[in-house]
Amino acid sequence: MVFRFCDEIALGFSWVAEEAMTRTSHALVADGRVWLVDPVNWPEAIERARSVGEPAGVLQLLDRHNRDCAAVAERLGVPHLVAPATVPDSPFEVVEVKRWKRWQEVALWWPEPRVLVVAEAIGTNRFFTGGRRAAGVHLFLRLTPPRTLARFQPERLLVGHGEGLHGPAATVALRETLSRSRRDIPGLLLRLPRLLRE
Repeated sequence: MVFRFCDEIALGFSWVAEEAMTRTSHALVADGRVWLVDPVNWPEAIERARSVGEPAGVLQLLDRHNRDCAAVAERLGVPHLVAPATVPDSPFEVVEVKRWKRWQEVALWWPEPRVLVVAEAIGTNRFFTGGRRAAGVHLFLRLTPPRTLARFQPERLLVGHGEGLHGPAATVALRETLSRSRRDIPGLLLRLPRLLRE
């Protein structure tokens, strides 16, 4: 599998697995500590995370987003928190996205730098956006979009599938995708077969 770094910010960095679903992982750094969010195991990224701060925990924001979370947490000797209600001793506010029987998802809001991290409900790759918008709601959530996220005005929107959005475009994309979630369904379904082939 091929990986690359992306979303290089003063508060950390992200890395993407170059595959159809473009799984994206994040390393968030605060006060000399680093939290890994939904990590896919790329040794270069894990070692880089260790070099920028003391590992504090592995956060799995979606219950079924196992990826390599447990293995990375064990390797680093840190807690592995799955869709947690809180992240103790961290600067993050946990935001409930979905608490369904088969879909337990939370997001992270980091207030001071205005960073919003969303694992699955919103993404930026073509599967989520249909190739038409900067961000999109997951197809299975289009009828019930995560409107709880609308109260945030992120300066950085980091997602679990695709590259992040930065600056004013992050808030604009978040608002647009939530407001157009249902209206965009017909067009997305028409384009989906072609997107899956690509």
